[in-house]
Parts: sequence; C-alpha cells; structure tokens
Amino acid sequence: MKIVTAAEMREIDRATSERFGVASSTLMENAGAAVADVALARWPEARRVVVVCGKGNNGGDGFVAARKLSQAGKQVGVALLAAASELKGDAAQMFEQLPMESTELTSGGELREAVEEGLFDCDLIVDALLGTGVKPPVTGLYAEAITAMNAAKAPVLAVDIPSGADSDATGKPSGAVARANAVVTFTAPKPAHLFARLTDGPTFVAPIGSPAEAIESKLGLNLITAADFAGLLAPRRADAHKGDFGHVLVLGGSAGKAGAAAMAGMGALRAGAGLVTVATPRSVQKLAASFAPELMTEGLEETEAGGVSLKAMEYGRMEKLCAGKSVLAIGPGLGQDAETVEFVRALVKQAKQPVVLDADGLNAFAGTAQLLDGSRRPLVLTPHPGEFARLTGKDMAAIAADPVGLALSFAKEHRCTLVLKGHRTIVATPEHGVWVNATGNPGMAKGGSGDVLTGMIAGISSGAKQCSGETAGAAVYLHGLAGDLARAADSEPSMVATDILGEIGDAFRVAAETVHHETVVINP
Repeated sequence: MKIVTAAEMREIDRATSERFGVASSTLMENAGAAVADVALARWPEARRVVVVCGKGNNGGDGFVAARKLSQAGKQVGVALLAAASELKGDAAQMFEQLPMESTELTSGGELREAVEEGLFDCDLIVDALLGTGVKPPVTGLYAEAITAMNAAKAPVLAVDIPSGADSDATGKPSGAVARANAVVTFTAPKPAHLFARLTDGPTFVAPIGSPAEAIESKLGLNLITAADFAGLLAPRRADAHKGDFGHVLVLGGSAGKAGAAAMAGMGALRAGAGLVTVATPRSVQKLAASFAPELMTEGLEETEAGGVSLKAMEYGRMEKLCAGKSVLAIGPGLGQDAETVEFVRALVKQAKQPVVLDADGLNAFAGTAQLLDGSRRPLVLTPHPGEFARLTGKDMAAIAADPVGLALSFAKEHRCTLVLKGHRTIVATPEHGVWVNATGNPGMAKGGSGDVLTGMIAGISSGAKQCSGETAGAAVYLHGLAGDLARAADSEPSMVATDILGEIGDAFRVAAETVHHETVVINP
C-alpha cells in the first residue's frame, strides 16, 4: 500500500473524479460513512456524540459521520467552528443534509461559553476540524477548539488526521495538535500516520472509491500489508514434502548464548523451512539441541572463550556444511571474539547461498561495511539502530533523524535488503524502495525477539525459494503480528521471545484471513 503526501492525496482525489468518474460528493459520503462505522464498532456504548467540524472538506466528512451516527440511533451534536454561510461545495451540500441543528461557534467567546455549558459532556468526540491540507501552527479559534477538545474527558476519534498535525511530517508534532484515541484516514496513509505517533490507538485506512490506478506517489514509501505477500500465504500442495521448502543453516551461539541460535532455528522452522540445522561451538551444541527435537545441530571448532574458531573454515569443513543449504542465517549469539569476527567475514565472502546477517554477524563488519556486497547472492541485513550506527559510522541522532533515507542509501550502495528494526521497522531494497511495517508492540523489546525474526526471514525465504525484499517484508509483518497475538494472550511486560515463536502459526492464519480486508489497520 502506497504512502502519499497531502498534495498527492489531493491529486488522487482529483484524478478519481476527473479520470475515473467518481463524484467528489461520493468520496465524501464514503469517508463519513467509514468514520461512523469505526465509531460504532469501537465505542458501541457511546450514547452522546459531538462532532466538531471546520468549514473545509474535513468538516464535510464530519457532517456525513454525524448523519450516519444519528441514523444509527446516537444522540449527535454538531459544533461548526465557522458560520454556515462560509461552507462551500460538497461540505455545504452535506451540511444541508444534517438531520439536526448545528451549533455555530465563530469566536473564542462563543466557544468558551459552549464548553462551559457542557459542549463536551459526551461519550465520544469526533474531530473533523482540520484535515491534511493544513500546515501548522494552528492559531486563533481553531487552536482554542483543539485545547478544549484536549481538556475534555471523552475519547476522540480523528477524521483523516488529528487537527493541527502536519500529515507530511515524520517527527512528533508540536504546537496545537488534537489528541486522538483512534484515527480514520482514507485511501492511503500519509507519512505522519506511520512516524509521528499521532494516536495511542489504531489508525484505520479506509477505501472510499479511488481505484488503484489513481493512487500514485513519488515518495517511494509503502506500508506492508498482508495483501503484499498473499502468494506466500497460499496453502501448500497436497503432495508437498520437506525437501520442497529448503534447508536453513543457522550459524550462531557461543558460551552463554546458545538460546539465540536455537530460537533463530525454530523461527525458521515455524516460518516454513523444511529442515533447519543449527551450527554452534561444540561446547554449546547439546544446549542448542535440547531446545527443540526438530532442530538438527552441528558442532564447530571453538575458541578458548567459547566462540566459533577460524579453524572451522579449515579443510573445506564449511563448504561441506553449507552444501545443499538454501539460506544461511549468520549471527545470533555468536559473540565478538576476534577469531569469530574473522570467521564471519570469511564465511560471508565465500557463501554462495542467500545470507541473512544479524546481531554479531553484523558487528563483525563494524567499520568495514565496504566488505558487504549483495550483488553476488541475496544479502539481508537486520540491524537495530545501534548496529546500523556501527555499520555506517553515523551517530544515533543522525539515524533517528533520517532512518528511511539512510536505510535506502545503504541498501542501494551495498545491493542488499536492509531491515532497520525499530518502532516502525523499515525494509529498504535497491529495486523497490522502502516498505514500512506497522505490526508489533513494545512487549517485543526483549532479548531474543530479533533472533526469532532472523530465523523467520531465513525460513520464509527458504520455503519460497527466494530471498528478497518481499520475503523479508513478509517475515517482518508476521513477526510483529505474532508479537501482537502474544500480547493479547499475555501482556507487554511479561511476554518473551519464545511467546512470539508460539504465535507464528496463528500469525500466518490471521494474515491469510486479512488479505482481502478493504480497511487496513495501523498499530499505534
């Protein structure tokens, strides 16, 4: 799903009407209906609803929502922050169809008086004051209205975007911005819906009639949805066997960190690999094997510190171990022993199979990222911001300021797929731009979560017989969704990485069920 700017969204609406014959009033009617549907679904017990409207098209959406909510049996009040005579076009048309009287508030004094008389003594506020066309800061009457809504006790449902927010911004909004407990936007998300943390609840992206051909953007940003990898969710053939889904080799583990490699191995199996071998230093091989009987293991020569020794490369040992493997996952729990670093660099250099590089596999290239080249075979890197800082030599502040640009630049330079983990994990590819993930939650901020993701990328790639931005994006989405299911079964503070492993199967099922859902939900 494309992510678009406010200007591009206006062009999409225009093209929808002029090129594809969908009346602008129909788009507004559908938008208001979508808002009402979310209000009824999320707050079914809300009896009194106040819809706060501006004089533009956002207000027009609010008028439609007010009408629909009234028809659904709700007690609805409409506060218009303008004179009715200022309304134009579709907004004026929708205003005329209101089944109730509105309250026109044209000054700060009138607004304050209405608030004192109980304007916001309600069960739900619908914020249809300002839309995506407004550039902050907001001043005057509208700023006062935002302050009043923020002081009210009722939850707030924002239409398109919380009033006062810049839809093209990627940072936290400042100035007068309305709070929101949920947002309903239309056709395509805007950058702020993904990056600006506008709400503590979900953002719903509802279709309102624009055909796919009308949705164009030069941003190069996309939201990952289940529909983007629907082919990877298709049922397996009835006569399928384990050889059809490849053999993943996980190289990881060290003294005290056997679990990291084992979790990566199980992540690969749960995500669809037919076979998985976990290769670890010999002293921790038994620990890795005890994690799950489905894992095959291989012991490697080790250093005195309990890491993989460079001797593991001698006499063609690694060539034999890698023979017949479909994907290599390198790094979880390997440690940073000097010999282990040399081992990783040598293995990545000689590998003929697709490589997924994580954790200490990435740290082995800190300061020497020029050695990473995905042009010979697919290469997927999965750094968190700290690891990415070490790879690029940039500080964390620079990465936080421009994660999308830096990730895409790195992916193009090194001809690799870069999975930059974070609140909004980014999948950057040289060919297809940047994909942003919106599944997952803070409960996944636990040791081992990244190891599971590494295994899932390798497992999905193995099963699909391709290692690409698509398989990496699918793994990122499903990993986050499994985390969301784990949170639902437990809680954010108490969930652990193995809980994510246990929900991968349900994540596949839920994703398959949502492939054809028209409305897309973005996590807060």
